[in-house]
Parts: sequence; structure tokens; C-alpha cells
Amino acid sequence: MIGKGYRSAEVVEAMKRHGAVYFVATGGAAALISKRIKSYTVIAYEDLGPEALAAAEVEDFPVIVAIDSQGRNFYEEGQKQYRQD
Repeated sequence: MIGKGYRSAEVVEAMKRHGAVYFVATGGAAALISKRIKSYTVIAYEDLGPEALAAAEVEDFPVIVAIDSQGRNFYEEGQKQYRQD
């Protein structure tokens, strides 16, 4: 997945089960990012347009791994040091 915001606990659990990764991109950077996609093939849910499931081959892709396939969450880890719980 590529997006900009948080993912729910249910989505993170599904990512862990299926070995998925969540990438975040800078808002407004779609034109730059699109130039880094070498191939794009829709795998399922073609009727969903940009929300379809696809395989993409990318090169020098300017995104950050926000949630890895083990569920480690950059949003949570990055904010820990600033919380006053």
C-alpha cells in the first residue's frame, strides 16, 4: 500500500498475516513518484481504479516504509519519545 496516513489495528494485523508493507509518500508528490514506476499490472479489483490491487515494478522510489511486514509502525515508534503518558 502507498498512502499518507495511519492504518487501523485491523489493517496492520492483516498486513502481518499476508507479509504486506505500507509505504508513505509526501503529499502532492504523485507526479514525481509516477515517473519511477517502470511497469504496473492490475491483479484484482480493476473496477476500483486507483484502489485496485496491482503489482508495480519501481526504481528509485521516493517513499518511506511506515509499517513493515512485522507490524513495526513508524507512526507509533516515531511519536513515543514525545508522548507524556
